[in-house]
Amino acid sequence: MAIRPIITAPDPRLKTVSESVDKVDDEIRALIDDMFETMYDAPGIGLAAIQIGVAKRIVVMDIADAESPPEPRCFINPEVVWTSDDVATYEEGCLSVPDHYAEVDRPAEARVTFLDRDGNAREIEADGLLATCIQHEIDHLNGVLFVDHISSVRRSIILRKLTKAKRLAAAE
Repeated sequence: MAIRPIITAPDPRLKTVSESVDKVDDEIRALIDDMFETMYDAPGIGLAAIQIGVAKRIVVMDIADAESPPEPRCFINPEVVWTSDDVATYEEGCLSVPDHYAEVDRPAEARVTFLDRDGNAREIEADGLLATCIQHEIDHLNGVLFVDHISSVRRSIILRKLTKAKRLAAAE
């Protein structure tokens, strides 16, 4: 297992639409293990493979709170097949948009189909933080960041700040 560097906005790779995983094999499982290690180290509650530069439709998550035991979840080729009409608003952040947060409206509930780390077809019904997080991570697989769901003015401010921070870090 290895901790991999997380790509940050406005890196154009984050706008890449990820490719489906054809076969769940040891190479994919090793990538999943690296993703978990990277996510926990960051620390974060979700990570899409594209965030570490791999354009594969893989997401890892763990939304357990600090007082609870870890609940690692892996989603390969996840697809939202249904969402509720009800909307939930959460303040979202992202490992690829460090230190910036914004309220985002998303469907309050979602049904998602996916493959598990053994390649078995699964389906979950999600609500609350799980629904928000899985939709956020699936957005990554489609080249969408949470800032794409907020006003263009606010998005521009955040992206300018991230660009400036990258320039300053490169100059050091």
